Amino acid sequence: MSEELNSTAPVVSGKVEKLSDRPFRVKLRGSVLVLVRLPNRRSVRGAFHQLSTSGGVIHLEKPLDEKLEVELIFHLHKTTIRGKAQMLFPMWATQGWMQPFRFVDLSDASRETLDTNLKSFLGDAQKGAATGA
Repeated sequence: MSEELNSTAPVVSGKVEKLSDRPFRVKLRGSVLVLVRLPNRRSVRGAFHQLSTSGGVIHLEKPLDEKLEVELIFHLHKTTIRGKAQMLFPMWATQGWMQPFRFVDLSDASRETLDTNLKSFLGDAQKGAATGA
């Protein structure tokens, strides 16, 4: 395993342990849908498995080409976020594909909004765990 993979910030019951200077990741497990706009203006639907301010993993029915630049459009709480991303090498999952990506053009305002909303997801998960929900 590469050192990059070993330095991930694991999420356990909504808690994040920061092990490096990388942005924390939130495991959404399909709870947030994403529209992937392709360069030919067609769109593909997917769901986020993981998300951070630098990238994440999308669950897709069919994989996209590695290094393909796309636009991601998604809603977090009441906010719509749009950003350009580069698709990375896909991995087969039991029901579709898990495709990592990295943001290549996300405005500072969108990055701040994303960071705030992801932290709010963590807060909601911790509150749910505390109340037994």
